[in-house]
Amino acid sequence: MKVAIVMGSISDKDVADKAIKMLEKFQVEYEVRVISAHRTPYEAIEFASSAEERGIEVIIAIAGKAAHLAGVIAGVTTLPVIGIPVKSSTMDGMDSLLSVVQMPSGVPVATVAINGGENAGILAVQILSVKYEILREKLKDYKEEMAKAVEKMDEELRG
Repeated sequence: MKVAIVMGSISDKDVADKAIKMLEKFQVEYEVRVISAHRTPYEAIEFASSAEERGIEVIIAIAGKAAHLAGVIAGVTTLPVIGIPVKSSTMDGMDSLLSVVQMPSGVPVATVAINGGENAGILAVQILSVKYEILREKLKDYKEEMAKAVEKMDEELRG
């Protein structure tokens, strides 16, 4: 089981790190690249079109501003693509969000919140869990951990 994380710029690394942290928590192998849909479009197409051959099963694409990376990748692969819009210096990331979420019919990109690296990592694990039962079990444990953390907070609040 392997996930590719692709970011349009190294400035997106902090968002990628959140996804990486989740993949590591669930012991999912990953590779990380910087590839721009606009500055290195041929490399983006080559990367996406050869991903399945390299054992990639899900692709997480991170980009800001025009944020076409996820769409370019989704256009040339049948693998699931998760887009993470990045908060940019303009429009607080709404430009990125709309670029990632407004895909044309036939080219879906699952989209998480602006800077939503953690949820992208979890969503990648959930997609993989359809095939890998061990991940379904780990996800159940993770949900239980989250519930226990909330219960502990509630208990501490009520004293």
